[in-house]
Amino acid sequence: MQVGVIGLGSMGGGMAGAAARAGLQVRGYDVRPTTIDGVTPAASAHDVAEGADILLVMVVNAQQLEDSLFGAGGALSGLPKGAVVIASATIPASDAERIGKRVEEAGHLFLDAPVSGGAARAADGELTFMASGSEEAFAKAAPLLDACAAKVFRLGPTIGTGSTVKTVHQLLAGVHIAAAAEAMALGVRAGADARELFEVICNAAGRSWMFENRVPHMLDRDFAPRSAVEIFVKDLGLVLDTGRHLRFPLPIAASAHQQFLAAAAAGFGQEDDAAVVKVYEKLAGIEVDGR
Repeated sequence: MQVGVIGLGSMGGGMAGAAARAGLQVRGYDVRPTTIDGVTPAASAHDVAEGADILLVMVVNAQQLEDSLFGAGGALSGLPKGAVVIASATIPASDAERIGKRVEEAGHLFLDAPVSGGAARAADGELTFMASGSEEAFAKAAPLLDACAAKVFRLGPTIGTGSTVKTVHQLLAGVHIAAAAEAMALGVRAGADARELFEVICNAAGRSWMFENRVPHMLDRDFAPRSAVEIFVKDLGLVLDTGRHLRFPLPIAASAHQQFLAAAAAGFGQEDDAAVVKVYEKLAGIEVDGR
């Protein structure tokens, strides 16, 4: 089974490595040359797709997905007929529908399959996939999904459903991170010990997965990007765009988006998304430091 991977960042690189460890033959391409154990580098998107049974595209947004598939030297010019394209970027459902239709019209299968779990779970092959597409596409993609996923939610045949579910997920993820930062900063400003506060909340009803995962980054002052602030500027922007399209109010998501925008404006855009806490720290003259 030959797999091509476009996008070898923290997520795509981890997925490529997990696929290689599972015994798949993996070629990878990124605009920034990247070396991953077990993954053969390719010179272009076209080259990475040649001979591939499965093409995984893990890029930042819909424009990059479209360019990597259909642009000059794009993957579809080299992809064999009947191969499956797995699109795992977080993009609007309307873009997934449009791009998926073009891929299918070119004689390929398409799986709208965004993921959750972060870089560590990507490297361990333990991601959650929110996927929609035909039964044939799921069957063709199965070796890659088996290698990279702890859980695959099969959300039906309609391309775009996977992206819709991921959009809702990102609403909650972004709000939970911003709320965790706000809560921790309030506690420290009021005089609570940051690490004790964290331990209490982790053992009480107010906890969330994001709280338990991101607050340690704040406590340890470790803002090396696993998922950057700018990702949630983009993803919560996508959430708000979806709400505008549906004429659906999203005041809580909008407030969280403003906090990530504030963090990016303050120069923290390329830091870990937990750096949204620095907005509160600057305003209150505190530091959420558990060291």
